[in-house]
Amino acid sequence: MSDPLHIACPHCQALNRVPAERLAAAPQCGRCHRALFVGAPLALSADNFAAHAERSDIALLVDFWAPWCGPCRTMAPQFEAAAAQLEPRQRLGKLDTEAQPARFGIRSIPTLALLRHGRELARHSGAIGAADIVRWAQAHAG
Repeated sequence: MSDPLHIACPHCQALNRVPAERLAAAPQCGRCHRALFVGAPLALSADNFAAHAERSDIALLVDFWAPWCGPCRTMAPQFEAAAAQLEPRQRLGKLDTEAQPARFGIRSIPTLALLRHGRELARHSGAIGAADIVRWAQAHAG
C-alpha cells in the first residue's frame, strides 16, 4: 500500500488523505461527503487556489482565461473534455484573469500552467484541443 495523497475537496477545500491506488474508486470528502473528483474544471479564486495549487499532492492544470477572449471561449469545452480524461490523476481549474489578478505573469490568454505544490512545472500559451491538452499535461506532470 502506498502513502496516502492529500487531495483538496473541490466543494469545501478540506484536505483528504486518499491512497493513490484508490483515486479511481470515486473517493468522497471526509468533511462534506461529496465527490472529490467531478470530471469538470473547478472555478479557482483567491479563496480556493492555495488548497488546490499548494497543499494538494496531485498536479493542478490551470486555464488562465477571460470572458471577453474569443480563443478562451473556444477552448473552454476542450478544457472541460480534458478534465474528464485527466481526473483523478490531475485536477483542472479555470482562473478568470479579470476577476482574479494572477501572480504568474500571464502575458497572453488562454495560457495553461501545470502546478504541483505551488511550483510551476510547465506553461503553454494559445488555444489547443482536448487531445492536445491531455497529451501536454501528461507529458509534463512527471
